[in-house]
Amino acid sequence: MLNALFSRIDWMVRLLLLAVLCASFLPVEGGARTVAQSISDGAIFLLFLLNGMRLSRADVLAGMGNWRFLGALVGWCYGAMALAGLALFHLGAGLLPNVVALGFLYLGTLSSTVQSATAYSSLGGGNVASSVVAAALLNIIGVFLTAPLFSALAGQQGADFGGAALVKILLILILPFVLGQILQSRTGRWMERNGGIVSWMDRIAIAIAVYVAFSGAVTQGLWTRVDPFAWAILLAGVALFLAFGFFGAWWLGAGLRLGRSDRIAFLFAGAHKSTAMGAPLAMVLFPSATAGLLMVPLLAYHLLQLVISAPLANRLRSRSG
Repeated sequence: MLNALFSRIDWMVRLLLLAVLCASFLPVEGGARTVAQSISDGAIFLLFLLNGMRLSRADVLAGMGNWRFLGALVGWCYGAMALAGLALFHLGAGLLPNVVALGFLYLGTLSSTVQSATAYSSLGGGNVASSVVAAALLNIIGVFLTAPLFSALAGQQGADFGGAALVKILLILILPFVLGQILQSRTGRWMERNGGIVSWMDRIAIAIAVYVAFSGAVTQGLWTRVDPFAWAILLAGVALFLAFGFFGAWWLGAGLRLGRSDRIAFLFAGAHKSTAMGAPLAMVLFPSATAGLLMVPLLAYHLLQLVISAPLANRLRSRSG
């Protein structure tokens, strides 16, 4: 029974849990942290190179005509969800360590997932083409928008989005993404033939970033600074954010009078938040210790969104039938 239950858990969830456990019991410390940071930066570069090679320009351009769907989704993801994160940050201030509370704002400014939003949209009977285009567009925008949006909303408590941070974002995030887009015509067939390998490269790169960031948080006393009461507050905040994300996206889709398949695609693209974007960007903007604390709400949200999405998608499909 346990084996059957474990087999249903998404591999990304397993790797994230493994990264958190390893960081908790075997955190990287001292001089090894510099080496680990360099490995993490290399993994992040590879991740965004692969993203650039994966996201088809033709697919994105082909789906750009549905501006009622895409425009509302961009506004929801980077407007309503960002403001909800800001509200939870202020509600959590004083009850949580400040950097952990700030993590709710960071969570709110992130883009949607690509793989899982598309997969659950397909499982639920949603418009897969709209889901792919929406996830691609949100992630392209997120490469350029998330960091300045987060810094603007956080004010003095946010990252110093100055010259050094901008150069690092350009070199580690934007440059490989652009290179991937340039190389796409030459590497497209290889990406298609080796989809399984590419998927594992993605997962491992994200897990490395999470491990290094969480190690920094653990060495700074994460498990003592966040007591049981704070964990309860944190999980309550994540539950509120999940409810806002899923119910809000579903109701907005109804308000826009989207067809059922587009509404399902809007739901998952609008409610999901991406660790693939969040973990690397946090490592670029902050020292690993700060990044690890900042990512605690993101990791909790990411795990729970996947737990919720599977039965939700099955329910949507059964009602469609």
